Amino acid sequence: MHRLLTAALLITATAPAFAADEASAARASAAETEKVREIVRGYYLKSNIGSTVYLLTYGGGLLSGVMTVNLAVGSDFIDNEKSSLSWEVIFGQNLQNGAKWDVQTQVLPPNQLIQGDLHLFTAAAVVEASTYPTRRFGVGVRAGGGVSIAPLLMDVNEYNTTVVPAWGGVVSPIMSSPLPVIIVGPTIEYYTKLSHFSLGLDVDAQYVIGLNDLGISPTGYMKYTF
Repeated sequence: MHRLLTAALLITATAPAFAADEASAARASAAETEKVREIVRGYYLKSNIGSTVYLLTYGGGLLSGVMTVNLAVGSDFIDNEKSSLSWEVIFGQNLQNGAKWDVQTQVLPPNQLIQGDLHLFTAAAVVEASTYPTRRFGVGVRAGGGVSIAPLLMDVNEYNTTVVPAWGGVVSPIMSSPLPVIIVGPTIEYYTKLSHFSLGLDVDAQYVIGLNDLGISPTGYMKYTF
């Protein structure tokens, strides 16, 4: 009987210690898992800078890229260790040097004439699917669409009294109406050792309906994920 009582007392005394050890081990394992990943995904802010080259209607020198700048907000709504899906809303500007309006009349149809230089403002939304070959490196593809506008850059009276009559009375639809945009392209991303920051490259192919041209926009970016 004495031995049974001793054994019972030992079991009673050591059980809480074993439970505490198991709980401590579980917390340590969870902390180690979080530490190993070192990747933050969720809501983010993103800034792109690069340029855009048009390949079809305005290629060959009619337009030449100066700068493309985008600011985006988005979120990863599916976050797995080896894959993710995200949405992104983009507000961008694309500045192009263009041939003079009187030169354009020699090579472009009336409905494709522009004022010369071109400044496009774009609002768009894309969905991105990415996979992660390594813990810090991701590759993916993005697709979506939006709308662009190209405001008149020259004096409106000069445009109406000089340019439009020289174009045979044609008011360019590019300068006077919204232009739908289709976007698709690859993306790469590198997660830095600063856990909230990543760097990457978007290469967007943008077909602007109305401009009737395909623009390729390689832009580098920095992203901060909250």
